[in-house]
Order: sequence, then C-alpha cells, then structure tokens
Amino acid sequence: MARYTAAVCRLCRRSGDKLMLKGSKCIIKCTLDKRVNPPGQQTSRRRRRLSDRGAQLREKQRGRYIYGIMEGQFRRLFAQAERQSGITGDNLLVLLERRLDNVVYRLGFADSRPQARQLVLHGHILLNERKTNIPSCLVREDDTISWKKESTQTEYYKQLVQSIEAKSVLSWLSLDKQNLVGRVLSLPTPDDIDAKVNGKTIVEYYSR
Repeated sequence: MARYTAAVCRLCRRSGDKLMLKGSKCIIKCTLDKRVNPPGQQTSRRRRRLSDRGAQLREKQRGRYIYGIMEGQFRRLFAQAERQSGITGDNLLVLLERRLDNVVYRLGFADSRPQARQLVLHGHILLNERKTNIPSCLVREDDTISWKKESTQTEYYKQLVQSIEAKSVLSWLSLDKQNLVGRVLSLPTPDDIDAKVNGKTIVEYYSR
C-alpha cells in the first residue's frame, strides 16, 4: 500500500501548523519554529491571498496528514460518511477516529499515529484477542485492544509500562494501565475529537 515516505516536517510547514506527526519530538524540536515558510523555492514576491478553493484543499490535506492516509483511502472514507445518516463532515471525523492505528495512539500505546501504524503493521496489537495488521480497520463499541503475548517481552513494552501512568485517554475509551488493555466504551462523537480538522470545509471541497 502506498504511503508518504518523505520528511513529515514538510507537511507541517505546508499546513502552516504543528500536526504533531512525530509525537513528543514535535514539542522538543520542531522545524516550524525556525522555518515558517512552506516548502519549495522561496521568492521575494508578495504571496497571493489564499482562495476559498485553496483553503478547502488545505483543510482536506490537513486531515490526510494528521491521520496519515493517502488520497484514495480518504476519498473512500468520505464516500462512506456520505452514505451514513447525519452530518457528513462529522461522520467523516468519527470514521477517522475509529481507525485502529488512531485508537492505538489515543490509548497512549504510541507517541504518534505513524508509530501506532507501525505497531499494528508489525503484528504487536490484538483486536478482540485476535492478531490484526490492518491499521485502517474500524473499531466498534466494546472492542478490546491489547498486546500480543510475545510483544510484552520487548524493551518498548517495558518502557511503556513505566510511562503509561502519566497518560490519559479520551472519554469514549478506557484503559487498564496494569495490563495495558484498552476498550472502546462507545463510538466517538464530534465533541470527543480534538483533531484540528474542519469537517464542513472538507465536505465543501468534495462537493464542488
């Protein structure tokens, strides 16, 4: 499956905002603090005002960057959100939050979504006590997310056990910090989502 492999700091510069794509590293040392201009050749000309279409595109790209998915996947999720009842923009954000790699990140098992995606791809995570290596898998209410037995012997897991106490989870999730087992208490609502994405603007982009 295709994925973005270039420097992720360029994505933050292109969006003009910290997207926290490197987890805690973005707090300690961020390229955006020194280089606020977007990537590419810089000219002395005065920058043109961003059009409405440009703002819609930027918001759509921001959503893609934050959740780490390609255009095809994003468009399919949008189509799925359109088929559901309710507000399409809110439905889209809920679907993005329900991705397994995002839930692993939200539970504090990883410092960033790319790291959570890697944990899933490498088979360290169990969904309802079954091994899965599909980051895009959508969780459901009462699903459990835990660690493969062999993975609990890794150095990463041992360090996580020590650091997990300082982490908190969102209200739609619960976490047993002793055994590192998470549970989906309910499906997320738009109010539960703290991602810097405007679903309405994304709908406007795809509606033209």
